[in-house]
Amino acid sequence: MTTDSVLYLLPEATLAGVATLIVVLGVFVAWRAVWSWVAAAGLVFAAVFVLRFDGVADGGLLAGDAMASFVRWLVVGSGLLLVMAAARASCRTQTAEYVGSLLFAVLGLLLVASAQDLTLMFVGLELVSIPSYILLYLGGRGVPGKEATAKYFFLSVFSSAVTLYGFAFLYGIGGSTHLVEIHARLIDGVPSGFQLLGALALVLIFSGLAFKIAAAPFHFYAPDVYQGTSPINAAILAVLPKIAGIVAMVRILGVAMPGQSETGWHLALVVAALTMTLGNTLALWQNNVRRLLAYSSIAHAGYMLIGLTVAFAAQQTVDTVSQFDGLAAMLFYLAVYALATIGVFAALTYLGDDQRPLETVDEMAGLGRSRPITALAIAVFMFSLAGVPPLAGFWGKLGLFASAIAFQPGQAGGAQGWLLVLAIIGLLNAVVAAGYYLRIVAVMYFRSSDRPAAGEGGAGAWTASFICALLVLAVGLLPGPMVNASRQAATAARTSVQQDAVERAADVAAGSVPFSQTPAMNEPF
Repeated sequence: MTTDSVLYLLPEATLAGVATLIVVLGVFVAWRAVWSWVAAAGLVFAAVFVLRFDGVADGGLLAGDAMASFVRWLVVGSGLLLVMAAARASCRTQTAEYVGSLLFAVLGLLLVASAQDLTLMFVGLELVSIPSYILLYLGGRGVPGKEATAKYFFLSVFSSAVTLYGFAFLYGIGGSTHLVEIHARLIDGVPSGFQLLGALALVLIFSGLAFKIAAAPFHFYAPDVYQGTSPINAAILAVLPKIAGIVAMVRILGVAMPGQSETGWHLALVVAALTMTLGNTLALWQNNVRRLLAYSSIAHAGYMLIGLTVAFAAQQTVDTVSQFDGLAAMLFYLAVYALATIGVFAALTYLGDDQRPLETVDEMAGLGRSRPITALAIAVFMFSLAGVPPLAGFWGKLGLFASAIAFQPGQAGGAQGWLLVLAIIGLLNAVVAAGYYLRIVAVMYFRSSDRPAAGEGGAGAWTASFICALLVLAVGLLPGPMVNASRQAATAARTSVQQDAVERAADVAAGSVPFSQTPAMNEPF
């Protein structure tokens, strides 16, 4: 651990200290509202440290590249918006334990953003999952809440075990836990006798991370859990684990595992098509708002996997990066999805009250008249998630579909035809999704209600929703900066590992720098 690494980790250290302080002192301080302000201050200080010490990591266990920078800003911003949305002094979940657990989850995401080692990556993933159990328990309501917590807990533990098992196989064929060294050993392909282990590692890691992003067939927990918990908890589950899963997929599957592209793009293509179709089709029949948005979240995971499919297929070509980069499109879509999702759940939080949150689509009737600004914000989020121009979601879908349609095959076999089919499936799913998104807008503006929504969720939730709506509009009207940032992030994630791996392999061949103290691939275990 060098001085640069310590400085780079100041945001994580700040959040760890603030979260611990909140949980410990919360036992003695009865004024609940103060902890949201303390958490917000901690996130602001973390943002300052990210700005000040961005990119100073030494390249060991931490990757201080543009990819890490992009995700760290996304995570800190999402964390601040979630803290604002949860800031309601009269809410029974507004406890020190709740706010502290939320900060710990954000801390885990920051570690995942920069992790360049399997051990640190797994620690970060678990630091996202474990606080989520506490958040679900504290935010649950009655029997459905307890059932949602138990269901998520057991399935999440199972997915963590599957992921760790995949990491073990990857360690076995790569001879190290460091992603650069793994890439260097696998850059010429998995050695003879280890091909099956390489494919098995890919399938296991993909399956475990697919649970994090709620991709089919690992999605079945999401609708029940979202429906059984509070809107703000649903927002946390819809955004934070999905960011963690996508980033881990980019770092490990999309970059650090060369030689598995043939298996990878077939697997990702099937899961992407299944996830999109299942999520959008089942969402059409839902009346519970959170359950509908759960299926929507599943569908968006399918859209994002289009980018991973393109990235896997591009590993087989000479020109691995085209004008429409799959990884860049996936990261851009992740950012705009997070903004719209946090915004809509913050709006639902505001529209509820302490006794009963807003539950069904029918309860949103008349919002266009009774809560015009909130209804407008929700409409913006719905149109963005549907991909209506010129909002941010339109550019996200355009980037993903264009990356599949414009793919140049080179020597990638039959990938181009299948990617075109995947893009068509995505376009058809976008049309289907417009049905349930527009239904919500129609209910708000074209139906009246004698009982308008309470609107007692607090100023913090309203403010978070309003900020998200402005950002969705801003990115939609001016997508250039976000597009460039996502392209730089994807390029950095790819080239930094590849260049370091080539240099490390050359040094090892020259005998100047040994690999980790693990068996070489040409030696028996």
